Amino acid sequence: MEAAIVLAVAGGIAAVVIATSPTSPTPLTPCPDKPGRGPRAPYLRRAQPRTSKALILATKPFAQENRAKSWWVVLSTLFYFVLAMTGTLLPWAWAAKLICSILCGLVMVRVFVIYHDHQHHAILDRSFSADFLMRFIGILALTPSSVWKSSHNYHHNHNSKLRSARIGSFPIMTREHYAQAGFGARFVYRFMRHPLTMLCGYFTVFFMDMALISFFQHPKKHFDGLLAVVLHLAFAATLVIYGGFTALFFTLLLPFTLAMALGTYLFYIQHNFPDVTFRDSQGWTYEGAAMDSSSYCQMSTMMHWFTANIGYHHIHHLNARIPFYRLPEAMRALPELQNPRSISLSPRDMWTCLRLCVWDVHAQRLIPLPR
Repeated sequence: MEAAIVLAVAGGIAAVVIATSPTSPTPLTPCPDKPGRGPRAPYLRRAQPRTSKALILATKPFAQENRAKSWWVVLSTLFYFVLAMTGTLLPWAWAAKLICSILCGLVMVRVFVIYHDHQHHAILDRSFSADFLMRFIGILALTPSSVWKSSHNYHHNHNSKLRSARIGSFPIMTREHYAQAGFGARFVYRFMRHPLTMLCGYFTVFFMDMALISFFQHPKKHFDGLLAVVLHLAFAATLVIYGGFTALFFTLLLPFTLAMALGTYLFYIQHNFPDVTFRDSQGWTYEGAAMDSSSYCQMSTMMHWFTANIGYHHIHHLNARIPFYRLPEAMRALPELQNPRSISLSPRDMWTCLRLCVWDVHAQRLIPLPR
């Protein structure tokens, strides 16, 4: 019976993944001798690739949401999140709890990206119900909206600038700057980019940095950071009182640790990969930061569902108003978006990206720390 319920939860999520996730983008192949034949007539290749503002303008048709679909993805995702979390509390074998806990963590990543889309006004904009719901989700995810909006908007407008402030992104030093830095500055820099910091992102990045420290720095502006901390501690205490350490581990610690470690790593590889480009403010452009400094993460269909297409990050940075469920459509439609700087979640690519640490100005690439 227990196994049947677990399989039902997992099977239901898999069914939604298959039903709602688009297939991987494929190159356009219209038939030259039969105009209008091929993927879609409006998607025929252009003789001259669009660049700069023309490319951004070409993405605008995709920055239109389907309000019914937006509500569907929000409510269905929250349903599966609650269902998986409930499964961690039911009185069955630890293996079943483990499966539900992992599913809960993965669905939590999707919940967060949907919240992130709403903060960009890509979905459910000007909806009082959605605003209230998303504020609660932000507090639950330890990314209160007051903190997220200010830091993430700064990130979008300064992504890949060498000498911008470290707000909403991982810090980056040039090789020369790192060599001249003192012990304290080097330690902080290494700590913030260290794999263990990402693995413990639940505590280091979200609980401490996004919620607690933000509140202490600006108590009035980021009061919701304190609410996030209090809610989290109250939730943890309730689980311990009524379910013991088992409930605390499977319902809170494991899924939140998994979701936030994966989320932190995904954010890292979106702008820290072998082919990335960093520029001074003088040579920086919004379109260039999207196409040359933001990656496309190759994933399976299921992982694209769990991560709500955040892997199409070059398109997201080109136009953050495109709903996540339309990003693959934009990539299929616009040839200029079909040859991005790619990365994957393979162990080899993970090792390669995690070793990258400083920007070599002369070589114009991100390199590991010199020995």
